Amino acid sequence: MTPNSNSVSRPLAGRIAVVAGATRGAVRGIAWMLGEAGAIVYCTGRSTRDLLATPGRPETIDETAEMVTAVGGQGIAVRVDHTVPEEVQALFERVIAERGHLDILVNDIWGGDALTEWGKPIWELDPSKGFRMLELAVHTHILTSRFALPHMIAANSGLVIEVTDGDHMDYRGNFYYDLAKTSVIRLAYSMWAELRDRAVVALAVTPGFLRSEAVLERLGVSEDNWRDGIASDPNFAASETPAYIGRAVAALAADANVGRKAKGVYASWTLAKEYGFVDLDGRQPDWGAHFAGLVASIIERGGPSSDYERALVWSRWEQLQMALDKHVDIRMLEAALNGVKRS
Repeated sequence: MTPNSNSVSRPLAGRIAVVAGATRGAVRGIAWMLGEAGAIVYCTGRSTRDLLATPGRPETIDETAEMVTAVGGQGIAVRVDHTVPEEVQALFERVIAERGHLDILVNDIWGGDALTEWGKPIWELDPSKGFRMLELAVHTHILTSRFALPHMIAANSGLVIEVTDGDHMDYRGNFYYDLAKTSVIRLAYSMWAELRDRAVVALAVTPGFLRSEAVLERLGVSEDNWRDGIASDPNFAASETPAYIGRAVAALAADANVGRKAKGVYASWTLAKEYGFVDLDGRQPDWGAHFAGLVASIIERGGPSSDYERALVWSRWEQLQMALDKHVDIRMLEAALNGVKRS
């Protein structure tokens, strides 16, 4: 399923974006939908048709750039290793030389899937894998912002978007994965603190249950028959395409008052309601509501019956503990967890 490029407006026509890590997944969807909105998008990453950088994954930045152009934008593929300062600096020097300014930076360099050791506590993890994950998923974001921001500050305009997993600060199931994903939320906050007297905005966004290339492959389905995957994982019914978070980013970039969202972290499903966009199939998936309902069903039948369900309840408990709005009664969650609380 593809967007109808003939029926959409171009609110970002003439805007210049760098989408870092645009090879696949959410960030490919972001580049794609910035193109749908008319932007000129520099799609960066390490995997090109001439040189694939991730074993087992065929996606390339060349394909992403072509997708951007196909929906009405202009996609430009630039091979960049975002762990190398000289390459990152050269990227932005090229953008400024060719376009004169930079309007949007999206940071979603990742590369941590093969490094995440699920099911192990910190004392059993391989530190070398964890530190490499932080280098790929956090250090790269810092480097990229470091070399992009001077150009935005000089122009007194710009939007920096960090892409994470989850619009909350509760534990994400693995020490290093949790550290990486919460760190980029903090990067947006810290940049806001240093940019708040300037007209450059920094914030973070998250998709929900993403129908990425890898997830579709794991469930043995394609985007055309994705619903067949619900038989393997009922939660897949609430999943979304990468275009959904892409349209969220495009809506933020087109919002003249986006500054009011500076320093926050926003989910695709909440932004969809605010801005009125839909996923490619016309739906508005709401992972937040789905997750809350999933935990509620566990409570209604007497509490968690497995470690997996206990982790879900803990996660919901932590979300509500950290929420600014305390109107939700969390005592039922505590009771379901047999009164055991984390210190």
